[in-house]
Amino acid sequence: MKKIVVFAGSNSKKSINKELAVFTASLVENVEVQVLDLNDYEIPVYGIDDENEFGIPEKAQDFLKNIHSSDGIILSLAEHNGNFSVAFKNIYDWSSRINKEVWNNAPMLIMATSPGGRGGATVLSIAKNGFPHLGGNIVSDFSLPSFYDNFKDGKVVNEDLLDTLKVAVNTFSDSLK
Repeated sequence: MKKIVVFAGSNSKKSINKELAVFTASLVENVEVQVLDLNDYEIPVYGIDDENEFGIPEKAQDFLKNIHSSDGIILSLAEHNGNFSVAFKNIYDWSSRINKEVWNNAPMLIMATSPGGRGGATVLSIAKNGFPHLGGNIVSDFSLPSFYDNFKDGKVVNEDLLDTLKVAVNTFSDSLK
């Protein structure tokens, strides 16, 4: 059975991106799902001086091992001021110091959501442009606008958006075969 890693690019304990990622994983059939939480990987802010003095934090190594042990990745990115959240950027930066192929060329479904009408479109664009340079094999993507209107009771309730998400999930699922 294939294993997928699912997580949000957020350390919010009430992350709407985590809710979306976990729901999306439930649409993928015949896979083992491992849900990661960035709160389990609290590490110092990346800096070359810390790396030289203390080395790579064990939690960063553990995070990357989980990514590299997966057959696929579902990631929903939080957008902070038009970019990655600090919690995500930090683990991403540390991971890149361990192995430049952070994403290990595993098939990725990347997503974003936000309370606003753009649904994290800016951060999604940044990821689509940058991840391939560090081993990102993005096979599908999805943006959910107006989270609180379109996601209720643990699922996407807007039928058109749900259909679009299912197409993205099918593309992702097909890439795991």
